[in-house]
Amino acid sequence: MSSNRQNSLVDRFLHLGRPNIVTANTDIAELRRRYAAMFETFGAPPAAATFEPAQIGPLKGEWIRCPHSSPNRLILYFHGGGYIAGSPKSHRSLIARLAQSAESTVFALDYRLAPEFGFPAAVRDGIDVYRKIMSKGVSASSIVFAGDGSGGGLAFAVLHAARNANLALPSGVLAMSPWADLSLSGWSLMKNADRDAQLSWELLFVSARHYLKKSNPCDAYASPAFANFRGYPPIMVHAGSAEILRDDASRLGDRAADAGIAVSVEIYDGMQHVFQASDVPEARVSLQRLGHFVRSRTAARQHAA
Repeated sequence: MSSNRQNSLVDRFLHLGRPNIVTANTDIAELRRRYAAMFETFGAPPAAATFEPAQIGPLKGEWIRCPHSSPNRLILYFHGGGYIAGSPKSHRSLIARLAQSAESTVFALDYRLAPEFGFPAAVRDGIDVYRKIMSKGVSASSIVFAGDGSGGGLAFAVLHAARNANLALPSGVLAMSPWADLSLSGWSLMKNADRDAQLSWELLFVSARHYLKKSNPCDAYASPAFANFRGYPPIMVHAGSAEILRDDASRLGDRAADAGIAVSVEIYDGMQHVFQASDVPEARVSLQRLGHFVRSRTAARQHAA
């Protein structure tokens, strides 16, 4: 990647300026404003994408479809936002781009957020909606879990819960820039502190405190980097080399390799957190590869929407 393109991408995120450092006294409204500012940098969704509010049992969310979205292929999507912010609506552009590339229908879950609903509320919402979807006759083999940031970590946490509950597992799981270690022990948190244009250790630490409250940050349902991946389906994880969560992506790959699970971890040179939401060529390459992963993993079986 050329240095000019790298600088252009970094400038896009840095135009907001580095906000004052997050502290324990930063209120939740301000934290959510900071996440919202990140989401506002996402590009526009594909013009032909459609968004339909939905409810599966008591759980709310949104159906996302593009012209070639197959009714026989479903992505269960978990949005990012540090477990304290975001929604399917805030991530429409990113989710619709993935839906388009994967030629898939997507259900984006509007899971409960902290601090109003702390750990493990989000995991419970995820496993509950997965059960509800399968109860409607949807085959697990036609489903892929996906997410970005904290939603990427949540996708793995819900997968862990499904395996431990002896449920039929989805055909695959993918994550973009996943936050998979809420203990914040990755070396890249320090090494990339001056390169990451979006996230900071302080922001993640305070977000984790709101989500975990007094729970152990090394609990596998909170931090899947500490989980045993035995029996998991194939995995694809993409991250940027310039982000502080780069090592979380690598550690998920290590856990999969330890368990003998098929895994592909790709670190894109010079890229920022959730770079797939931008318009750089690397975003298109990543989404193309993620979409191919979904298409290759899902069975062509009719399911109810």
